[in-house]
Amino acid sequence: MTEQQEERPSRTMTTAMLKAFANPLRRDMMRVFAKREFLRAADLAEELGQPANKISFHLRVMADAGLIVEAPEHARDGRDRVWTPIRESLNVGSPEAPVADVALGNVVIAALAEDHQKLVQRVVSYALENLAGGRDDVEHGTLAIHNLRLTDAEYEQLTKKLGRVISEAEAAHDRSAPDSRFWQIDIVAADEAI
Repeated sequence: MTEQQEERPSRTMTTAMLKAFANPLRRDMMRVFAKREFLRAADLAEELGQPANKISFHLRVMADAGLIVEAPEHARDGRDRVWTPIRESLNVGSPEAPVADVALGNVVIAALAEDHQKLVQRVVSYALENLAGGRDDVEHGTLAIHNLRLTDAEYEQLTKKLGRVISEAEAAHDRSAPDSRFWQIDIVAADEAI
């Protein structure tokens, strides 16, 4: 994506979105959507080891919340329901765009933090195994730590640039590449006040 191209739209999550995201199975479903992009209830049920009727219920909740939409162009016939995630970046809230339900926002942030901690634990375990000779020649994860001094404006510019670079990589990705893998990229930043 060039500087002239628009960034992916971003908006604050609605209460319905927060409620949907508070459920761990629905967060797992969103991660599967990130891997596969277009899915049927049966696809998700198989991937997550859950009954298809349970997955269908959660798909309806996610659709009602506006997290996913139907993708009839990928359906095999008129009865086939295929879903895709919305193409927006969502945030839990900020001082400029607060959420309507702060308590629910806190629940979602705590759940996302727990998901992040699990990812960090997996990456650290992987790194420790590789220190002892490695499992294979393919990189599966990275833990990078950078410490730098920036002004508030410089920090804001950096986060926007990181977002653009990630969007560029996603847009440039060859979806037909047989060796493509799903990557979860969590970026955590903190100044000395926290």
